[in-house]
Amino acid sequence: MKNYVKDFRQERGLSQKDLARLVGVSRQTINALENGRLNPSFILAYKITVLLNASTMEELFVVDEDEIDWTPK
Repeated sequence: MKNYVKDFRQERGLSQKDLARLVGVSRQTINALENGRLNPSFILAYKITVLLNASTMEELFVVDEDEIDWTPK
């Protein structure tokens, strides 16, 4: 999942540590999220969206349809 968290965070003058504290996770979690190593839970994505004043979650988080495994489990 591609995301624009780093861009929005920097535009608002927040460090990774600041954002992490405000949404209740570690700085390492924010780093992993920004570098595409972690997909956020719905709640975390919502918190970040509201905090960074994005219009929608889709503005921050972009799902690549090609990465979705549609195989029934």
